[in-house]
Amino acid sequence: MDVELFNYNLPRHLIAQKPHLPRDLCKLLVYDRQNNTIKHRIFKDIVEYLSKGDLLILNNTKVIPARIISHKRSGGAVEIFLLKKLGFNKYLCLTKGKIKEKTTVILKNSKKALIEKTNTDKRVVTFLETDDIKSHLIEIGDVPLPPYIKRDYSNYNKIEDYNNYQTVFAKEEGAIAAPTAGIHFTNRLLDSLKDKGVNIAYITLHVGIGTFRPVKTKTVEEHIMHEEYYSIDSKTAEIYNKTKLNGKRIVAVGTTTVRALESSVKEDGLLIPQSKETNIFIYPGYKYKAIDAMITNFHLPKSTLLMMVSAFAGRDNILNCYKEAIKNSYRFFSFGDAMLII
Repeated sequence: MDVELFNYNLPRHLIAQKPHLPRDLCKLLVYDRQNNTIKHRIFKDIVEYLSKGDLLILNNTKVIPARIISHKRSGGAVEIFLLKKLGFNKYLCLTKGKIKEKTTVILKNSKKALIEKTNTDKRVVTFLETDDIKSHLIEIGDVPLPPYIKRDYSNYNKIEDYNNYQTVFAKEEGAIAAPTAGIHFTNRLLDSLKDKGVNIAYITLHVGIGTFRPVKTKTVEEHIMHEEYYSIDSKTAEIYNKTKLNGKRIVAVGTTTVRALESSVKEDGLLIPQSKETNIFIYPGYKYKAIDAMITNFHLPKSTLLMMVSAFAGRDNILNCYKEAIKNSYRFFSFGDAMLII
């Protein structure tokens, strides 16, 4: 399958640079797969599309300030991008800048780190502190916003971006990108859903660097999917399975939630509680087993996320929805507007 099948033209001014505030008043495109219809609504209107007994599942991962600027004793700059925790104050990272076999770098507030090479493009970074470096990341690091969101890192409001690039239910630290479909929810909206009798449960999937990386192969099948850690606890699995057995709908918020659920569902549609890495790659031809509806954002051309939603609703249908969104000036990508596929 040619990757170009998932390409489309997007005017640059529709790439959102900041979130819509209030979050739940952004635009919402509702696509009904059964009737092949499109409706234009406001995000808080999702209450009208969910019923008592339905289960809404959200990803409660929390973004960490994973982009760290440092310098060598010689003065040369080295950028560190945290990927995965390996142990106490030890992380697998990507780096920019020239480094030797073992290089000590200076961080903000005179903190230090040792960078060691591996036999891959990744590095092992050990922070030379006695206390946990996680408690200092907000002071020494920046929020790793996607490259299409432009910031002057020499003069910008770090705390504002840190708060905006999180869901209101973010809890488990470890992501280097936000589960952006969840950003549209407010506590007020979640309360409205609960009042209607909609059940809410959480999974954790720590979004990794692969979410930023484009598909560079010519065909979809050649692309190697990145791995991401996820965890589904027994409480979520129990309510999920009860919902399925009662004939109610499973509504996944975001492609990250979809990845976790589809990685843990059995052939009979029931969910297994587990914690592990997943490299599941969902594209047209895949048969969904876990979900009945999906809330998602508008994704980059030729991205694995666009392929995933195309597998759920059909490539032509999704691209037609995107045309309608562009026509109606929807905002795209991480800080953009939302789409409900039912």
